[in-house]
Amino acid sequence: MPEYQYRGRDSQGALVNGSVEAASESAAADALLRRAIIPLEVQKAKSGQQIKWSDLLARKVSLDELHIFSRQMFSLTKSGIPILRAIKGLSETAHSKRMQQALEAIHEQLTAGKPLSTAMNHHPDVFSNLFVAMVHVGENTGRLDDVFLQLSGYIEREQETRRQIKSAIRYPIFVLLAIVIAMVVLNMMVIPKFADMFSKFGAELPWATKLLISTSDFFLDYWPFMLLGVIGVILGLRYYVRTEKGRYQWDKKKLGIPAVGSIIERSTLSRFGRSFAMMLRAGVPMTQGLSLVADAVDNAYMHDRIVQMRRQIEGGDSLLKSAHQSELFTPLVLQMVAVGEETGNIDSLLDDAAEFYERETDFDLQNLTAKIEPMLIGFVAVIVLILALGIYLPMWDMLQAVKGG
Repeated sequence: MPEYQYRGRDSQGALVNGSVEAASESAAADALLRRAIIPLEVQKAKSGQQIKWSDLLARKVSLDELHIFSRQMFSLTKSGIPILRAIKGLSETAHSKRMQQALEAIHEQLTAGKPLSTAMNHHPDVFSNLFVAMVHVGENTGRLDDVFLQLSGYIEREQETRRQIKSAIRYPIFVLLAIVIAMVVLNMMVIPKFADMFSKFGAELPWATKLLISTSDFFLDYWPFMLLGVIGVILGLRYYVRTEKGRYQWDKKKLGIPAVGSIIERSTLSRFGRSFAMMLRAGVPMTQGLSLVADAVDNAYMHDRIVQMRRQIEGGDSLLKSAHQSELFTPLVLQMVAVGEETGNIDSLLDDAAEFYERETDFDLQNLTAKIEPMLIGFVAVIVLILALGIYLPMWDMLQAVKGG
């Protein structure tokens, strides 16, 4: 679990400092109170880990494998198989090397007497904070099989949403790649041949032809630097996005991308509703659940808004008021939250809100291609027009000169 630095006073009134592992700031404060320490300040400790360039190319464990792992753990724990034996067996049949390494390390820690959630927490690249927290709740309540079943369903819905997004953007990406390949071939093979032919006539060339020839010459002279530049920009952006400031800025801006930003926002809010309902249903306190769900949404901008909601609830506000002030939710969803608070069925109402966002996301995904197609057609039309003007206008002029001669 995350480590928190604290400053407080012990039972004698003396000032004490130190660190404690907990799922959230509120959980850390509760742990300190159990130690007879009155917390004055609690904040998340900085890991101090530097981002390695090799990590930018590292491949994470896929959702497919996590889904299979959750289903297998549900079946094994429900059948009464000991956790130690279950983890050992799954480590021998893991699909990826990274998952196998993580399970082998977890097996060693379990043998040393550590809880499953603590062992999983040492592998944040495999098991998220939400995953670890749910396992921790299952261990404390004796319902580990139910927890793995809930995690399996959660991951399955996440997979379906990602498949729909990939299906919607596959056609636009294919068209853009085809355009890029076509432009490379034209600049390296076709346009230089026409440029040699036009230069022999010494005639005045139209602007479109000059543009094509200049672009082709630049591409031929500097393509190695352009390739290195593209690779450098990609790696640099990935590095920047992994920094705290870079990720916050990117996560905030991508919510405003035309045609795509609303889909990302609704998909993220659907993830919030599902995961928060799952945490409440498992018996996790609301403030602690918000802290964990803030990490689960995988968006730094929305993470800060959800953390602000938790702080307002800790200050005495209701979930409805804090949700309204966050400006993240639609009026319909806020009404669902209000009814959930009045009836005490917040978890089921949050599931309904998640279904509402999922339906809107599905509708937007089905119409995404229809929205992007006109832009792609216009872009391709401009490129074809420049190519046609640049190549055929000089040829027409040469034909007229030959006829006139």
